[in-house]
Amino acid sequence: MRTFVIGDIHGGLKALQEVLKKVSVTTDDTLIFLGDYVDGWSQSAETISYLLALKKKMNCVFIKGNHDELLYNYLKHGQDMDSWRIHGGDSSVKSYKGVSKKVIQQHLKFFEDLKYYHVDKLNRLYVHGGFSNHRGPEYEYYPHMLCWDRSLWEVACALDKNLSPKDVLYPKRLTLFNEIYIGHTPVTRIGKNVPTNFANVWNIDTGAAFKGSLTIMDVDSKKYWQSTPVYQLYPEELGRN
Repeated sequence: MRTFVIGDIHGGLKALQEVLKKVSVTTDDTLIFLGDYVDGWSQSAETISYLLALKKKMNCVFIKGNHDELLYNYLKHGQDMDSWRIHGGDSSVKSYKGVSKKVIQQHLKFFEDLKYYHVDKLNRLYVHGGFSNHRGPEYEYYPHMLCWDRSLWEVACALDKNLSPKDVLYPKRLTLFNEIYIGHTPVTRIGKNVPTNFANVWNIDTGAAFKGSLTIMDVDSKKYWQSTPVYQLYPEELGRN
């Protein structure tokens, strides 16, 4: 049995299919998706349909991302924002044109069932953005901020490497879990293009929404596989800029 974690897809279904094929996933494997399934490339609706079908065959854990929350609010409540449209939302709106009401209802249920975070048997946390409460994600006053937080990653990046977890100055929230897996903030922002680790935090968002690849990683071995840079799979599109 293997456990794989998958970074932000952003409507790049072709990239997802590519990485799943590379690792030859089986029904014995567990797939943990870190969220942001939509907003970016042209196949947001198709991606959700694919994930729903995959869930019937595989052991899948689906984490909620901020873009999933934004698209849900649009489909369910008609909440439309220019800032969302500019940052990938417009591609999702176009993707859902012509999609039947029945399928949209199925997709809304998918979004409603997404988890804010997941902790496995080895005390490894999976969350889209991060958490700020020093007692853990379950104590966040506004749970949806787990989709939006960037402070956890910023703290991990800036942490003095000479500090021990037993040091009084060591961030308490980093001591709560053996490992933490996140997406949300592309590692391309710090000049990386592969899964990146600081302290016990692993960032799996390798910029698939922009000029990067989609990444899948075996959390036990830390071996990872990447898709073709996603923009090359959608040569007629801009993705997120």
